[in-house]
Amino acid sequence: MNHLPLIIKREYLNKVRNKSFIIMTFLSPIIFMALIGVVAYLTQLNNDKIRLISVLDESGLVKDTFKDSEHTTYHVLEDMSLDDAKDLSKETEAYGLLHVDKIQDLKNLSKHITFYSEESPSINTISDLENQIEAKLTNMKLLQNGVDVDMINASKISVEIAQESFDGQKTSKIDSVIKIAFGGALGYLLFMFIIIYGNMIMRSVIEEKTSRIIEVIISSVKPVQLMLGKIFGTSLAGITQFLIWTILGFILMFVLSAVFGIDLAQVQTPQQQMVQQAMENPELNMRIQDVLTAFYNLPLLNLVLAFILFFIGGYLLYSSFYAAIGAAVDNETDTQQFMMPIIMPLVLAVYIGIFTVVEDPHGTVSTVFSFIPLTSPVVMLMRIPFGVPIWQQVLSFSILVGTFMLTVWFAAKIYRVGILMYGKKPTYKELIKWIKY
Repeated sequence: MNHLPLIIKREYLNKVRNKSFIIMTFLSPIIFMALIGVVAYLTQLNNDKIRLISVLDESGLVKDTFKDSEHTTYHVLEDMSLDDAKDLSKETEAYGLLHVDKIQDLKNLSKHITFYSEESPSINTISDLENQIEAKLTNMKLLQNGVDVDMINASKISVEIAQESFDGQKTSKIDSVIKIAFGGALGYLLFMFIIIYGNMIMRSVIEEKTSRIIEVIISSVKPVQLMLGKIFGTSLAGITQFLIWTILGFILMFVLSAVFGIDLAQVQTPQQQMVQQAMENPELNMRIQDVLTAFYNLPLLNLVLAFILFFIGGYLLYSSFYAAIGAAVDNETDTQQFMMPIIMPLVLAVYIGIFTVVEDPHGTVSTVFSFIPLTSPVVMLMRIPFGVPIWQQVLSFSILVGTFMLTVWFAAKIYRVGILMYGKKPTYKELIKWIKY
């Protein structure tokens, strides 16, 4: 197989010298970071906006409930009708008007509260108002029933069950969250890499086949060498592109922050903002330490090595399928009938990882699918953070490598025949015949 390095070099150089490859390699992170920058800038503008909410409480029960916050100011209106309050709110360009009817019955009052606004208010704003009013009315109802609210609050006890293995290793709920996040991220990264660069290998085979260049190449190179060369060469090009994206991403983040004064940390969802406010609580600040402890408890060395091995093994396995499909057809349209059997195991692996590994990482379903080669790269990567015996990892990887070698042998037979077949749409029955040649 002394021609293999030459084929890998040729495929790699063809990819990285391609104009579209170069343009997308440098343009994609610029577009992505520009999009993030625009979102960050708009978010900053939105965060700087202070919302004025008028409050007309005709019942007089909840008007003292509302406290001004960093982005919301409450203006309590007195002695005016609802129509006058609406007109005043429009004149002052208030975000909205909260109206409470003149009802003293607390139970009925909850059904006579209305928020008026020019446009639909945000969900967070309405939820915040509801929470404040609900807490106030609940406390008032308890007092009416002769219940000491302060005593109830003082009697609340927070329970957090400590977790520890039989070997004495302490864990927590946060440990599980961190493990799920790491395993899910690694599995999803592999899933996306296979989809993106597997298709690149398939397109490369189709292009050379339709241009008839393959007829010249195949006269001096064995089909299996050519197929492996395309897989390895395209993979190296993909890794190169990924590394450039990562480096450019960090550089552009620095440029956006330093030159344009855009704080990328401002790109937050309302849920993240609420979490950030909650973390200012001294009690919750202690959880940061728990998160750091959970991170250090991860089998990081095992994760890194397993990720590299299963990433390479899983990618090469699926790449051989993509190369065989590319050789069997004449255009990308004809590939659709063969793509489903390839995509389904990947989708199943992600589904098993999200809904089964998270709930029971050492259960029968999770364990079995972490040994099946078509799903093991994703499922095993999601299981490892929860602690998987080394012998299971070695066995799973060995099965994956063995399946890859067997798949390459079968794929090479399809590749050998299909690469010279033109003008006919192959069927599964014909593919089986090609394997027997």
